[in-house]
Amino acid sequence: MEPPRPACLFLCLVCLSAPPAFASASGPNVLLIAVDDLNDWVGHLGGHPQARTPNIDRLAARGVSFTRAYCSAPLCNPSRISLLAGVEPSRSGVYGNGEKLRNKLPDAVTLMQYLRANDYTARGGGKIFHSRRAGDPGSWDFYFVPSPSDGQGRVRPTSNLPKSAWAPWGPLDIEDKDMFDVKVVNWAVSELNRTHEQPFFLACGFTKPHLPWYVPRKYFDLHPLDSIQLPATKDDDLDDLPASGRKLAWKVYDPSGERDFATPGGDHANVIAHDQWCKAVQAYLATISFVDTHVGRLLEALEQSGHADNTIVVLWGDHGWHLGEKQHWRKHALWETTTRTPLIITAPGIAAVNKLCERPVSLIDLYPTLVELCGLPARDGLDGQSIVPLLKSPRMKWHRPALTTYGPGNHAVRTGRWRYIRYHDGGEELYDHNRDPHEWQNLATSPEHADVIRELRKLLPAEQQP
Repeated sequence: MEPPRPACLFLCLVCLSAPPAFASASGPNVLLIAVDDLNDWVGHLGGHPQARTPNIDRLAARGVSFTRAYCSAPLCNPSRISLLAGVEPSRSGVYGNGEKLRNKLPDAVTLMQYLRANDYTARGGGKIFHSRRAGDPGSWDFYFVPSPSDGQGRVRPTSNLPKSAWAPWGPLDIEDKDMFDVKVVNWAVSELNRTHEQPFFLACGFTKPHLPWYVPRKYFDLHPLDSIQLPATKDDDLDDLPASGRKLAWKVYDPSGERDFATPGGDHANVIAHDQWCKAVQAYLATISFVDTHVGRLLEALEQSGHADNTIVVLWGDHGWHLGEKQHWRKHALWETTTRTPLIITAPGIAAVNKLCERPVSLIDLYPTLVELCGLPARDGLDGQSIVPLLKSPRMKWHRPALTTYGPGNHAVRTGRWRYIRYHDGGEELYDHNRDPHEWQNLATSPEHADVIRELRKLLPAEQQP
């Protein structure tokens, strides 16, 4: 039976301006699934042994999962804008959550605009740009925003912790249907079940597992607290970092305005002091399981819709997330855990099936990749490179590194073996992932690695916006 379409909608209809005209197209559909703050804690990537994500893993088995996919920025807004506009933060000047796409790139043609100019419809809901609304109204034919409710928005878990404790997690005694993300998925399912006269681009954006980690209790029950395994850490991990690296590790979030400040120990010291580490890991795992359940609903709806054989599916996270690794919490850093994220692409008749690709790729590559998969003319001016060749042959040689930027002058370069970080004040870090996957030994001051650093420096942006 076809699911009912949501009764209460807030409609954001276009258009700011008509997109430029390009060649006509009648290609495959695209289902884009964005997951907020999702690191590699999914089953098939093995980021945490207790992760339970059967539906995301089922999607990976249908296509290619990139085990070394990296964001362009370890923060929601610049990561998403770079992906959707195809421009690196160092070139756009979009470094934080406060910048607006059209203020920085007034003439940008977003991925959705390019598709719409080529006979696609572009419809979205949830968090695609850094907003629960359209973000860039001119990019969409329609954008769904759920009506307010008394569910997720007002219910909070009870806690006996003092106000000084930082612990925004815990189970909710509400139904799934009251959650924002579920309402968005309900709408996306209804879109998949209707007739489409044009090829469609359908974007479904999850706000979880972004904080707060409040989801229905049944997802916490999947991860019993007394058996939770903590991430691998090293007590003296920060001792060999430059000052800028330690500052990022100790950065503390200020809910009143995201002020940039750090204090020794940072969030990690607070979590330990209030005995919250196991509870936080449990809550993050529970929130991921919640997301996975409703990704499964989307995939099932696609399978039953009649569109599955002609629909590209892309699932991606906007950046990674620390839960105590390097004594750090949240994103806001340039290490592997912060910058790595899942990226899964299925493309019937084009992409390989049930393959892992270990070549470094960037989310900036998604725009040109989807353009090629949809059979459209390549666009000039994009900073990414199509990874369609890797979809067809995941083990082929690939020499393009992944670049991540966190504010002006702070960059990380990831190759198949190395992670090189350079900060605006000249501080450096170098990690050999063949021998040190946890990034516990900073080799930047080792004379024997001077040549490696010299070559990796050449991969940093030559120019950047202030």
